[in-house]
Amino acid sequence: MRFREEIMTFATRCGTLAMALGLSALMTPLATAQEKHKVFLSMSYIGNDWQAEASNMVKAMAASAGLKDKVDLEVQVAGPNAQRQIQQINAMVQAGADAIIVYPISPTALNQVVKNACAKGVKIVAYDAEITEPCAYNITIDQAEAGRRTAEWLADRLGGKGNIVLVTGVPGTSVDTARTAAAKEVFAKFPDIKVVGEAVGMWSQAVARTELSKLLATRNWDGIDGLWMQVGCYTANAMQLEAGHTAEQLKPCAGEGSNGGRIQMLPAGTEVEGADGPYAPLGAPRISYASPPYSGAYALKLAVEMLDGKTDVPQHTTLPLPIVTNETVKLCETGSWDEMKNGCNAFKPSIVANPGWFASIFSEEPPEVGLNAALVSQPEQ
Repeated sequence: MRFREEIMTFATRCGTLAMALGLSALMTPLATAQEKHKVFLSMSYIGNDWQAEASNMVKAMAASAGLKDKVDLEVQVAGPNAQRQIQQINAMVQAGADAIIVYPISPTALNQVVKNACAKGVKIVAYDAEITEPCAYNITIDQAEAGRRTAEWLADRLGGKGNIVLVTGVPGTSVDTARTAAAKEVFAKFPDIKVVGEAVGMWSQAVARTELSKLLATRNWDGIDGLWMQVGCYTANAMQLEAGHTAEQLKPCAGEGSNGGRIQMLPAGTEVEGADGPYAPLGAPRISYASPPYSGAYALKLAVEMLDGKTDVPQHTTLPLPIVTNETVKLCETGSWDEMKNGCNAFKPSIVANPGWFASIFSEEPPEVGLNAALVSQPEQ
């Protein structure tokens, strides 16, 4: 009798254990599904409007409906210091990163730390600037094309002759290197085009003003026929107005896609809400290009897709190069996603107060981000 009771007790315990194991097996996939991908944003130099805007759009992408339950995003800033960025990426890997979105200060300096991260299964996606380590994914425009096309526009506008000033970007980045080299190659074909001043602008309107002021200490505006600036055309136009030049006397400028610069490109006299002073339609002769600040958000989206099993992501994604001229600049009335899809590419000062803010924010690839993403890190609804 006692033997039968022991057998029944053993069977009951086995059944309870089996049930517990079964419940555990059922619950494990659910728990796993609720875990978020640990993703880091590694930024280098951030002292300009573009970097702030790109960071906003990455944060908006992480907060979007499709990713908010999948991504735990942490942002770290290294500044223009490759060694510090290397140290931070090492720490990210040790902290359990699943993916790292990177704005690299150098195309080569991060290669070893990136290679080590890849070996541990971490997805590394660089945006705008490149990483040359083969395991990294890169999302950029054709930076050489940007330098070449803008330089060709300026040379054509000047009729192949004149004195020009060059204001470059952040030294050491693949972006600055490729753009500047391509532009100088174009100008070298025109023996009557003379580079009479060159300065490092750090992609900042404020730095551009400082550097132009230094150049103008030895040469006034009458000794300059045109400008090629990675960032600063808006500021250069403002400085000319401050010096007493009229809108008709503004020098042609090949440069960035700042909203202030694009508003200045609109025909003089165009009524634009909030326009005032230099932040107003001037008919300024311009070609405006941009590395779209949505590239970081797109990098995050692709990284999460790869973590979720997507296998056909190319190692290098080349984004379309946004080019706007006086003939193609178009004012947005509200800045809605649909309006941008229909071709508007400049925003009223009443909507975007900062003239240095970059206007090339639209792409159909990441529909999760639009105007509010760039301004205040809010995704599209």
